[in-house]
Amino acid sequence: MIEIQNIKFNNESRPNLGFEVIRLEELMQRDIEQDITQLHKVEFYQIIVITEGSGKHTIDFTDYEYTNHTLFTIRKDQVHRFFKSPSAKGFLIIFTEDFLASLLSHQEVARCHELFNKFLTSPKISVNDEDFKGVVSLINHIEIEYTKNYDEFSSGIIRNELHIFIYRLLRIKLKQGVSLPQHKYVGDFLNFQQLIEDRCFQTKKTLDYANLMGCTPKTLNNICKAIVDKSSKAVIDDILVTQIKRLLINTSLSITEIAYTSGFDEPTNMYKYFKKHTEATPEAFRQQHA
Repeated sequence: MIEIQNIKFNNESRPNLGFEVIRLEELMQRDIEQDITQLHKVEFYQIIVITEGSGKHTIDFTDYEYTNHTLFTIRKDQVHRFFKSPSAKGFLIIFTEDFLASLLSHQEVARCHELFNKFLTSPKISVNDEDFKGVVSLINHIEIEYTKNYDEFSSGIIRNELHIFIYRLLRIKLKQGVSLPQHKYVGDFLNFQQLIEDRCFQTKKTLDYANLMGCTPKTLNNICKAIVDKSSKAVIDDILVTQIKRLLINTSLSITEIAYTSGFDEPTNMYKYFKKHTEATPEAFRQQHA
């Protein structure tokens, strides 16, 4: 068993800013209490920018290979891990929910959340040369403001440059044919997603979530189809399986105990359910990540 560490935002040099930019090669050499090469969950947003080298990064138990010109967007509360790669260079940009809210309007915050949402877009972004030059130029300006020019004006400057940076990522996604849904149901879907994350061990029924949202199961299904082209049941299954994976890795509970904890009446039902959705048994998944 590997304990999934929960990492809080902690900027020792600028504790009130809610933002930090770090060179990847420096990050891997830092004396950090938590081992970031093991699976860990973060309470803030992250953008990883690879400028040189190649390697691998894990996000919610999926391994992503990367080379230079690659970016990763990681939502708060996602589980991920770094792999040591001597050739990899780049930047890690991290910021809190409060920093995001102070940076953007309510509508813009919602769009930013979409950029970080695995149901709406892949966390991995491969960028062409021209667009990547613009991305790196912005990051260099942010880094200089953060490390060398920091004064009473820096917070506002960093906020505005990060604002532009996020919009550049949205434009890159659009140019690549990934249009984040500007649909009236986006807010409803995000609400549904949060409800599942909070309650999936208590209920797996679409009807229960529809009642919580004040709509019919048919409407809830239409919401999911419109936004992510999945049924509401498929969205529930996706989130529940991820939560079971976290229990398998992050606790010493037996498979039987995990089955009951995650709301199954019989351990065999959880066993069949997990294998159906992952093509692996709970024991095999736990052993693979041990």
